[in-house]
Order: sequence, then structure tokens, then C-alpha cells
Amino acid sequence: AAAEDEASRILARAKEEADNLRTSRVLEGKEEAFRLRESWEEEEQRYREDAERAEQRLVEFSDAQDRRFDTLNEKEAVQEQRTTELDQRASTLSGQSEEVEHARAELRTKFEALAGTSAAEAKQQLIDDLKDEAKAEAANDLREIKDEAQRNAERESKKILGLAIQRMAADQTAEMTVSVVQLPSDEMKGRIIGREGRNIRSFEQATGIDVIIDDTPEAVVLSGFDPVRREVARIALQRLIEDGRIHPGRIEEIVDKSREEVEQSMVEAAEEVLYELGIHNVNAEVVKVLGRLKFRTSYGQNQLQHAKEVALLAGNMAEEMGLDVQATKRAGILHDVGKGMTHEHEGTHVELGYRLCKKHNESEIVLNAIKAHHDEEPHYFPETFLVTAGDAISGSRPGARREMFEGYVKRLE
Repeated sequence: AAAEDEASRILARAKEEADNLRTSRVLEGKEEAFRLRESWEEEEQRYREDAERAEQRLVEFSDAQDRRFDTLNEKEAVQEQRTTELDQRASTLSGQSEEVEHARAELRTKFEALAGTSAAEAKQQLIDDLKDEAKAEAANDLREIKDEAQRNAERESKKILGLAIQRMAADQTAEMTVSVVQLPSDEMKGRIIGREGRNIRSFEQATGIDVIIDDTPEAVVLSGFDPVRREVARIALQRLIEDGRIHPGRIEEIVDKSREEVEQSMVEAAEEVLYELGIHNVNAEVVKVLGRLKFRTSYGQNQLQHAKEVALLAGNMAEEMGLDVQATKRAGILHDVGKGMTHEHEGTHVELGYRLCKKHNESEIVLNAIKAHHDEEPHYFPETFLVTAGDAISGSRPGARREMFEGYVKRLE
């Protein structure tokens, strides 16, 4: 009996599991059928939408083609109208051309009758006359061009040689580009260099000047082509030596102060010269550039003093001749002002000075003096002749320039 009960339970359990399994499989089949149906409906919807979009594009393309054909038809109609108009104009011009040719033939006949010669003979005579005239003018132009080229070549060659000698002379370059600063002791050289050279690098970067430390006892050399920067470096180094605190931060501070002092001293020097000459209303920028001539030399001659001498000499001559003294002095003091810009800008001092003065509305006399004293344009005013003469006198007086001074001393010996 127990075995039968156990068998009955097993059969009942198996039957229940079979029913559950059959129900589960039926449900899974229904779910799979539902998923397949949804997938098919989505795919059908996509196909339908694609078909609708394709149909819409075809409609739009058809509309565009229709508009394009309409436009082409309109252009074709306009072109046909223009062709008709051009044909009409051509017909009209053809008739007018025939009338003009007929009138020209009548006029030619009348002129030949009046002149007693044919058109061909008159044309040949005119050509012969023009040939003779052209040959004569060409010969004159050729002679003038040849003479001018020879004059310019001689002048330019002398200028180039003079500039080359001035710029390449070794002794002159050495003296113009170095400044010597005395030291209290040789131990100061190590402090100037600093640990791993940081002090000397900071100094050179701040000033733009090379510091040369060699075996020269108790001295260092500052080397650079810009005299203003070299003066700033000299003053800054002297103050650092006096102060004793030499490090990058202190170097930058002292260099900035020295630069301001030098800039102020240049402006004051220019203002003092202008005051002594009685020249007023000079633009501040022009005054600043003029002050830079305080540290600029040419052949050993200080250019600010040279400009002052030129202004005084030209002004005195203008007073004797009854010319404009103030305009002459102004032209004299500004004739070389461009030399204060040659270390920072491209171009000759004539070009730089002319642009600077023209920018600040200086007179035509000043502008002409700047160019004419180097023969870059003719002298248009009598005052500019005097400026050129004063420039020559100031540069040629004994002792004014180094090579003349040395020759003067040799003659005395």
C-alpha cells in the first residue's frame, strides 16, 4: 500500500510537471509569435516610410525640373529677343557705316583738291617729319640720361665708399662700441658673474649689452653698438657696484631706474640746446629723438653738439643775408635728427629724419634741409643752402672729427 501511494504521488508530480512544462512552452511560443509579429510590423513600417520619402523626393525633383524648364524657357525667350535687337542694331550700324565711308571719301577728295597733293603723299610727308623729330628728341634724351647716370654713379660711389670706411674702420668701431667700468677690486668680477653666471646673464638680458670680463685688472668692458643702451648699462653697473647687492631682482630694478635717468637726461639735453637756440614748439617725440644724439658720434664728433653748431652757423649766415633766422636754425638743429633712430629702425638717417619731421608737421624748409644736405633732392630754399654750408663747416673745422684732429696734431709736431 505504501508503494502504491508513493507511485501515485510520483505520477501526480510527473503529471503536474508535464502540465507546467506544456504551459510554459505554450507561453513561450505565444511570446515568440508576438515578438515576430512586432518585428514584422516595424519592418513593414520602415519600408512604408522609405517608400513615402522616396515618393516625396521624386515629387520635389519633378517640381525642380519643372521650375528649371520654365527658367530655361524664359531665358530662351529673352535670348531670342536680344538676338532680334542685335540684328536690328547691326543692320542700322551697317547703314550708318556706309554713310560714314561715303562722307569720308567726299572729304578726302575735297582735301586733296585744296592741298594739291594726294592722301598717300601727305601721309608719307607726315611720317618723315615725325621720324626726324623723334630722332632728335631721342638723341637729346640719350645724352641727358648718360650725363645724369655718370653724375649719379660718381656721387653714389663716393657715398658708398665713405660709408664703408666709416663703418668698417676697426679703431673707430672699437672706440664707438665699448665702455669701461672701473672696479674697486678684482673680487667684484666674481660677484658680477654670480653663481653659475646668473647675474651676468640677467644684466646682459636687461640691458642688451655684452659684458666682457677678462684679465684686465679692476675693470670690465661693456660692448654694444647702441650708445644709449651702453650708457644705461654703464650707469647701472656702477650703481650695482656701489650698492653691493648684486642679484637678478636688484639688477632689473637698477637697470630700469638707470634707463629712466638716461632718457630724462637726453630730453633735458635736447631742451637745453633748443632753449639756447631760441627754438620753441618742437614736438615731444622729436625732442626725445634729438636728445638721443647726445650719445651719438660720427667720426668722433658728438652729433648733438654738431647739430647745435650747424644751427648757430646757418642762423648767423641767414641773419647777415636777411633770411628767416628761426627757420634756418630749426632746419640746422633737425637736419641730422634721424641719426637718433638708426639703431632701432631700418633705413638711412635721412629717410628716418624726414619721416619723423613730416609726421609732426615740420616746415618744408626743415624737410628740404634734411634731404638736400645729402643731395637726395635739390635745394628749394636759400635757407637750406646755408644749412648744408653750416654742416660742412662744422664737420671740417680742425679738431671737430677724429681723423682731422690726428692730422692736425701731426702737422703741429
